[in-house]
Amino acid sequence: MRSFTGPVFRPGDEGYDTERAGFNLIVDHRPELVVGATGPADVAAAIDYASARGLAVAVLTTGHGPAVTADGQVLINTRRMGEVRVDPAARTAWVGGGVRWEQVLPRTAPHGLAPLNGSSPNVGVVGYTLGGGVGPLGREYGFAADRVRGVDIVTADGQRRRVTADDEPELFWAVRGGKGNFGVVVGLEFELVPVARLYGGGLSFPAEAAADVLHAYSRWAPTVPERMSSSVLLLEFPPLPELPEPLRGRYVVTVRIAYTGSAADGERLVQPLREAGSPILDTLGELPYSEVGTIYNDPTDPVPAYDSNSSLRAFDADAVDTLLSLVGPAAGSPLVVELRQLGGAYTRPPAVASAVGGRDAAFALFAAGIPQEGREEALHGAHDRLQEAMRPWATGGMTFNFCGPRDADPERVKLAFTAADHARLAKAKAAYDPDNVFRINHNIPPAG
Repeated sequence: MRSFTGPVFRPGDEGYDTERAGFNLIVDHRPELVVGATGPADVAAAIDYASARGLAVAVLTTGHGPAVTADGQVLINTRRMGEVRVDPAARTAWVGGGVRWEQVLPRTAPHGLAPLNGSSPNVGVVGYTLGGGVGPLGREYGFAADRVRGVDIVTADGQRRRVTADDEPELFWAVRGGKGNFGVVVGLEFELVPVARLYGGGLSFPAEAAADVLHAYSRWAPTVPERMSSSVLLLEFPPLPELPEPLRGRYVVTVRIAYTGSAADGERLVQPLREAGSPILDTLGELPYSEVGTIYNDPTDPVPAYDSNSSLRAFDADAVDTLLSLVGPAAGSPLVVELRQLGGAYTRPPAVASAVGGRDAAFALFAAGIPQEGREEALHGAHDRLQEAMRPWATGGMTFNFCGPRDADPERVKLAFTAADHARLAKAKAAYDPDNVFRINHNIPPAG
């Protein structure tokens, strides 16, 4: 049995609660053992420990997209594996298994380079990227997983492997899209793109403009170039003093923009949206790419939330009316809803094939809600009604990055992939993790 060099925590130990805590408080892990991994050797030792006792292995970096609890199992916290290396000449970066995007951006920005990060710099690089990676540069450059060059992973047999297109290509295919089902990723190498600044920000409109803005957006989105990424957020803000006064306590429709072209072209492109209503807050302007997180201002404090998502093939006038009937300002819905435009480079096959699904989607529809005591059933009902009502525009799939605890059933996980790719993933799982040691996740059970 290999020994640990990093800290180890058991129930009742000081630090146990901190080590097991994730961003989404819906999932409350209570593992038998938490390993604060400082490197691949600790990861291998944790897998050995679990295998010798017939336990499962869970991995925690930020806990933004949990599935099931790790109660009574072994939890590996990867946050101590925080190394970041940037090669500006090769336009690549290598990161340790616990790195967040906020640790990468300051290292790439001085070179005029950017990773294909997500909307929140607080999210872990590995889970986001290997789940596909839908971010503000995606319509121009594709899924983040498409830019992965190499994966350093410890598999269920405790072996560390360097996986590339040439070395163990089947595992390389599977892990890029299949996420944490095949081992613990301790390092990731990926390409960077030449983006130093953006024209970006948001246009926020009041409740009475919601229909006009969404209809304008549904007509506008199919006309814009691939350099333009956008999303629409429908949200009733709480009456908190730290919020900007125009948003405080109000239902607001915000169109978020990330455009890599010139500010002048960006202004011209968004003009139809400005004409749809009178914005109560306008933050559009030029900004360094290192500040991309300010476009979305995703929450950074842990919160309990139930999510749901679906992929849409279109978002037309009837879809707008249906969406507003369920989550518009008069609906009284408990859900926060975001519609992200996909298409563009997302639809194109990568240079090296991967398991990432959803390439046929034009939009991703995401909803989240915070459960209130005694009203969880109502919250789940709101999710179900939204997904059912939007079915006429749906592809039948969903975005793996946006899966949450409601998607923990392996039958639900299948919706993130084509049937052929899911079957292939199950065969890869049988080859690399036949006992399903890595099952505390959105699981792909081994074939057979």
